[in-house]
Amino acid sequence: MTKETQPWQTKNWFVSPWNYLKEVTEGFTPPARIKFHDNTVRDGEQQAGLMFTKEEKIQIAEKLAEAGVHRIEAGTPAVSPHDEAAIREIVKRKFGPEIICLSRCMEEDIKRAADCGVDGVNLSIPGSKLLLEQAYGWTVDKGVEVAIKGTKLAHELGLYVIFAAVDGTRADFDWYTNLIKRIATEGHIDSLCLMDTIGSLTPEAVSYSVRTLVRRIGKPIEAHFHQDFGLSVANSVKAVLCGAEVIQSTVNGIGERCGNTPMEETVLALRTLYGIDTGIKCEKLREVAKLVEQITKIPMTPNRGVVGDRAYCVESGMVFEEYRNIAAKGGVDLAKVGLFPVHHAFVENKEPQAILGKKSGRGSVVAWAEKLGLELGDDEITDVLMAVKAKAYEKRGELNVGEFREIVEVVKVKRSQKA
Repeated sequence: MTKETQPWQTKNWFVSPWNYLKEVTEGFTPPARIKFHDNTVRDGEQQAGLMFTKEEKIQIAEKLAEAGVHRIEAGTPAVSPHDEAAIREIVKRKFGPEIICLSRCMEEDIKRAADCGVDGVNLSIPGSKLLLEQAYGWTVDKGVEVAIKGTKLAHELGLYVIFAAVDGTRADFDWYTNLIKRIATEGHIDSLCLMDTIGSLTPEAVSYSVRTLVRRIGKPIEAHFHQDFGLSVANSVKAVLCGAEVIQSTVNGIGERCGNTPMEETVLALRTLYGIDTGIKCEKLREVAKLVEQITKIPMTPNRGVVGDRAYCVESGMVFEEYRNIAAKGGVDLAKVGLFPVHHAFVENKEPQAILGKKSGRGSVVAWAEKLGLELGDDEITDVLMAVKAKAYEKRGELNVGEFREIVEVVKVKRSQKA
């Protein structure tokens, strides 16, 4: 296999070849095409204390369209006149993606959704006895009856029907599948959303449930996972490898409680670790993430994978020395995928840079001196490094340009005095 045909190493990324071993991939059955259903302005807005204006929803929808997102869940018409107005305007703009809205299984709500001009609806009923009986006071038969009537009406109105049983993953599995099968048979389901409402599924459970639901229900499966245990990306990827056709996600993973599946990591994991191109423009991921960060005022973790502001910063002297050595012998671009899984330019992030701090090494000092046009002798490099470490320990943080220049000047003065 030539280097050009090695999916684990390209000009844009370098990941583990183990991912592509036949023994690893032989059980994978991903669909021919995978869609991303963005939930940022609907389920993302359910994050406590978060609210989008009509204009912000439109702005986010436009950026999502530019990034190649296939479907946008634009809101819930019944929530407020503002939500309905935003949905209508997003539909009117014709950005490109399919437009979906969330609706209760109620005639008035479904008709209002259809009147907004959306392509489809995301309908749901409580999917566990806990919610049906304790939270809603419904019998199972009532829940099924509501779902049958609602899904049939939505279909009659020409809407694509996504159906979800909320909290279904905490119900008995056979009870859940029988519930879904009855609604699909007596009502109408175009696709089944496997909704892990409280983020409590394991990847192993996802594998079993997706494969079984595809076989028993015979409908396309959509993966809607939450981040309570930090497994939403792994679970979404696992769902795709077992046949799920749609991933429901949000930008930056915002959403109810601990958040939803973050789109950025999921897109990049599929593209680089599994060789699955979903059509999402990776170079647009950071741009969309920064827009949502700006609008929500919820800062991303600086070292967040690939799209974070400091994802390409290195303080460790040993690691930066490795980077410099690879750059000198193998080329700068090789170094940029040798020390990082994804080339910064592939996601339009900042160039890799050395941070000066307690853990820095000689190579970092040399790099900073070269960048600032400062000449340092071999002994001066050592003295500057020791002073950098001492200063970083004193301030409990990294050094800035001014502090580095000052240290260099002090070292040179002291050396000249000794001479």
